[in-house]
Amino acid sequence: MSTGATIVIIVAAVVVLALLGWFAWMQMRRRQLQEQFGPEYDKALEEGKDRREVERDLAERRKRHDQLDIRPLDAAARDRYSMQWERIQAQFVDDPGGAVTEADRLVTVVMRERGYPTEGYEQQLADLSVRHAAAVGHYRSAHDLTSRSERGRVSTEELREAMTHYRAMFEDLVTDVDDRAGRREHATRSENGRGDAVAHGGSGDGRRAQPTD
Repeated sequence: MSTGATIVIIVAAVVVLALLGWFAWMQMRRRQLQEQFGPEYDKALEEGKDRREVERDLAERRKRHDQLDIRPLDAAARDRYSMQWERIQAQFVDDPGGAVTEADRLVTVVMRERGYPTEGYEQQLADLSVRHAAAVGHYRSAHDLTSRSERGRVSTEELREAMTHYRAMFEDLVTDVDDRAGRREHATRSENGRGDAVAHGGSGDGRRAQPTD
């Protein structure tokens, strides 16, 4: 075999290996994004977006999130906010609309104290989806119902649903005491058995948020 033919074979083999490595990396990245963002990943695809575009967007969300100073609440803050939530929930009996408005405000306050930017609703959703993918859908539903409520287009039962959605987001923010951020830490939480509890609004010790009555 000539030297030229050998070189061609070697180059071809290197190219094939590079392509296989790239494909394996893309598959691993896709699995990581699907695991981390879960329903948000599926929602973006259902909206008709190209899969590569969706994955670029989610990767950018994760990159931005890693640059934020996200921090857990201390025990005193968690207790204080939990008491505020109980007062808002009690207010619902006499003033459903006012209670929903206050629930929205409290969630925003907690977000801000955790270190999340609160300017711009769509950006809030994007930032929350990185660490709170299981709860951000509740926040989206609650916000939509609150917007309709401000126009006088919701029933008391729908306001009750909004409170339930707000509570899911509130509990996820308040009980998330692990201050590590990003996909790598998400994987670690899953391995040590706490990932599911945190992602679904638990405290990491098996307790779960109860829906609003």
